[in-house]
Amino acid sequence: MTVRKIQLALLAGGLALLSMGCAPGGPDNTTVTAMQARATKVLDHWAAASAASGGTPTVIVVGDLTGQVGDWEMPFGDNAKRALMAGLVLSNTELNAANPSTATVTWSNGQATTVPVLDAQDAIAAIGRGGGAGASCGDCSPLMAVSAELATDPITTTLGPARGPVWEFGIRGTAVKVTRVAIANAVVAQPMEDDPGGALAIDSASSTVGGTTVTVRFVGAPDPASQPCGEDYTADAVESDLAVTVLVWRHPNVSLLPMGCTAVGAYRTVTATLARPLGDRSVLDPASGQPVTLTLAP
Repeated sequence: MTVRKIQLALLAGGLALLSMGCAPGGPDNTTVTAMQARATKVLDHWAAASAASGGTPTVIVVGDLTGQVGDWEMPFGDNAKRALMAGLVLSNTELNAANPSTATVTWSNGQATTVPVLDAQDAIAAIGRGGGAGASCGDCSPLMAVSAELATDPITTTLGPARGPVWEFGIRGTAVKVTRVAIANAVVAQPMEDDPGGALAIDSASSTVGGTTVTVRFVGAPDPASQPCGEDYTADAVESDLAVTVLVWRHPNVSLLPMGCTAVGAYRTVTATLARPLGDRSVLDPASGQPVTLTLAP
């Protein structure tokens, strides 16, 4: 099924839900249309990042690919923290580190796969391209990388925690090491910082091998809609060949809603049906456009 057909099915399903009145306080037509557009934007964002990776990645890393080992010392730390956020890591010497062409990523269940390794100098450049909120740090002094070592460190992937290749860079003037995941064709999709338009963020997903449903976890109301301040939830999956994003619909108890409710949230789950088995596709958070950790049961 094409993305367009799935989008039309999503819109029809949302409108049918409204006419049936199967849950209190369901989404209106405007909300359904806006969320459909958001899902399309998220999938397009991921497709662009996947194309830019230059390959067909077998490992999708969750979270920031750049990190650090150790804590910044005073008074070095303030500049160092802002410089790293800005991606201001440089090297004015050739980093003559051993650079194998491939490495292994291994998960806790023993599953393993071979990935291409990013050259140390290219990893330094990738850190610079990934500068985020601190990229405007014009008064920062850059961090100078003076050594590079390819280590096998913990990484977080869409298939859960694993160990894989990570560059550890020694930085002049500090014992802290700057790290960068060393997978050469890693997909780097910057978080979508625009207004998600009411899309509920999801933080993890689960499915079964060959299954046609996906269950997502998110923060919602602690109680079901049968209770004051409670909410029920339904979900629709919007799919492409590369990824799936899940839209969670809120169904609050509007008839019993008191004058005010607390802002306390709780983890809730909801299941969406897929048009075809998930396979090796990523599950994306519709709020940030980022992949979430996926647990696959037999």
